[in-house]
Amino acid sequence: MGLLKSIFTSEKKKRLDEGLAESKKSFFSKMKTVVAGKSKIDIDILDELEEVLIRSDVGVATTIKIIEALELRVSKDKYIGTEELNQILKDEITSILLQQKTKELTDFDAPLPNSPHVIMVVGVNGVGKTTTIGKLSYHFKQGGKKVILGAADTFRAGAIDQLQIWADRVGVPLVKQKMGSDPASVAFDTLQSAVTQKSELVIIDTAGRLHNKVNLMNELTKVKRVMEKVIPDAPHEVLLVLDGSTGQNAFEQAKQFTAATDVTSLAITKLDGTAKGGVVMGISDQFQIPVKYIGVGESMEDLQLFHAESFVETFFS
Repeated sequence: MGLLKSIFTSEKKKRLDEGLAESKKSFFSKMKTVVAGKSKIDIDILDELEEVLIRSDVGVATTIKIIEALELRVSKDKYIGTEELNQILKDEITSILLQQKTKELTDFDAPLPNSPHVIMVVGVNGVGKTTTIGKLSYHFKQGGKKVILGAADTFRAGAIDQLQIWADRVGVPLVKQKMGSDPASVAFDTLQSAVTQKSELVIIDTAGRLHNKVNLMNELTKVKRVMEKVIPDAPHEVLLVLDGSTGQNAFEQAKQFTAATDVTSLAITKLDGTAKGGVVMGISDQFQIPVKYIGVGESMEDLQLFHAESFVETFFS
């Protein structure tokens, strides 16, 4: 089992390396331009580095935190070279991400904190919400969990059918009603089925529209209230799915959804093929919400549990 585990870990690391390749390439090419020909890091270079971080979609607030920490170090030490700069950046970014560290799963086969454990998934259309639900179902099922899905996005045409395709592909049951049905009713039925079938994990999809925040807030509040009637404290997690490739637009979506409901964790998708990997750092820090999952490719295996140390090590390797 030890050898098998190490092979899987090696494969995950390889996928993470490949998935973050564009972000790494973009960030370090910009940073090399800043420090080219310099033997010492000074305040002027830090001003340029601040611009690099912001252009890498780390976000203004998080960038300021990082730069202030670097300025403090520069003011104390007489000499800081580029190698030391890399290490300090790694330390600061890791520290920021670990501040939002949740009771993270070590792997998908680890015990869940509740049985059944209920995850309500939110996010706008097009960010990869349905795909993320499908991949989560796959990983948790592979980890030995009995999973059930609820198609409570009854607003968007095709949402139920798309989730059915994923349920069939993974081999997990889906509770659904016709389009236009009450989402809270679907959630209620799903949780009742989960209790009856002794499911260990319930994943509820929800509508991804943001054109009227008040309606969205009312709908999500109603869904949560109805779920509590079946399983107290449900949902145990509210997972916000964001498209990492949209950069600053992902920050705006996070702002809207955190205002509409109590988001407890983040899944950031589509990090492969984009230079905007900095959003992982910025969004987690700005909204004080831990990143739990990241998408670094299109295959089932390319949705990974997020581990801050591994992410930063890969980003700087």
